[in-house]
Amino acid sequence: MRAAAGGGVSRRRAILVTLGAGWLGYGALGILANPRAGTTRMLTVVTSWAPMTVLGWLWVVAGGIGIVAGMVTACPRIQSAGYAALGTMAGVWGAAYTLAISRYPTASGSACIWVAIAAAVVLAAGLDDPPPRHLRKGRVWTSRE
Repeated sequence: MRAAAGGGVSRRRAILVTLGAGWLGYGALGILANPRAGTTRMLTVVTSWAPMTVLGWLWVVAGGIGIVAGMVTACPRIQSAGYAALGTMAGVWGAAYTLAISRYPTASGSACIWVAIAAAVVLAAGLDDPPPRHLRKGRVWTSRE
């Protein structure tokens, strides 16, 4: 994942690839292959609109979008699609767990972490990567004797 100009690893793209892989794994392994009963029960707000299999595939697709957006070096604007996909899924989960707290007090821990992750994704989307090495101003050290 070298920057297009060879200026090092892009932190924003590294975040997209890392979170995208996590979202893809969570959707494939945690929801599609082996959904936990507690998770399914606490997400009734969301599962009343879409079954868990559809939600699992949405996680997989969001993760894939994040990975692809992080791997594209020629078009940095594609990163916004990746951050939107990742933030949307974390936000939906955070909202669903928050709404479930009244019926299932144990949902509060999951609500806290998913809301925090959604906020972190939004904050990371606004970060700037350092400019490529060829665009950085060179430092010239002079002696003041």
